[in-house]
Amino acid sequence: MSSAVSLVKLYWELSKPKIIMLLVFTGVAGMLVAYKEVDKPLSVISLGVGLVAILLGSIGAEVLTNYHDRDIDSMLKRTHNRPIPSGRVSPRNALIFGSVTSVLSVVMCLYFNWLAAACMLFGLVDNVGVYSLWLKRRSWLNIILGGISGGMPVLVGYTAIADAITPLALFMSALVIVWIPTHIWSLAIKEREEYRAAKIPMLPVIVSERVATVCIAITSSLLVVFSLAILFVPNAASPFYIVSAAALGAVILGYSVKLAIDKTTKTAWTLFKLSSPYLTVIFIVIVVNIWLF
Repeated sequence: MSSAVSLVKLYWELSKPKIIMLLVFTGVAGMLVAYKEVDKPLSVISLGVGLVAILLGSIGAEVLTNYHDRDIDSMLKRTHNRPIPSGRVSPRNALIFGSVTSVLSVVMCLYFNWLAAACMLFGLVDNVGVYSLWLKRRSWLNIILGGISGGMPVLVGYTAIADAITPLALFMSALVIVWIPTHIWSLAIKEREEYRAAKIPMLPVIVSERVATVCIAITSSLLVVFSLAILFVPNAASPFYIVSAAALGAVILGYSVKLAIDKTTKTAWTLFKLSSPYLTVIFIVIVVNIWLF
């Protein structure tokens, strides 16, 4: 029994739970918003199936990218103790596990409709194919084009319930995509030397410190402005959302400007640590806004 629990914990660690839980949360938020928009009664079974499908898809994507990036992970201090580079999970087993969970996620989406399955498949292809296999080692555009997959869990969750993609669904999905550069590039500033040693061309690695921090301030500004674009979605905004989004955005923008001024790894790390709670809270605000206002 203890060995089985240890094995589950090991493969859970392999899936990078901190990352996938945020993705799953945005997907469930998409489902909850869709229920309200299409005026369907909440179904615990559908919520459960959708949650598991998004969870499996997120796990599959992370494990397959871990499999491909195992050589890079072994070079970085931050990642060398991950299950594959540390030898606790064999590359072959990781490949099988990631492939099986990915396929299962698409199949489970068919419980709802073809559109949800197509969104799931697109997310997997973008994350594994575009980001990891094609761009991560070749271009700073890796998290721009590869980051599109970050917005797919929202669309999977939304389309699973609504069987359609509405302006509000696109807004929520795009919000995640616009959020990604600030989140990843602030981490890349802190880990710049390790990324450089591993020859990963993240933007802060290939440009000067000044340019990198200004770019982050710009992407943060775009994120804050875009978070208010819900005003253009019919019947979707409320004073509660606008005030909340503006307050949350002020925190992110404030630290981004601070980073552009002081250019310290400490500020970059603080911005990185704040960015995940920012996305979590603003999605909670979106759900509350749609259901109560």
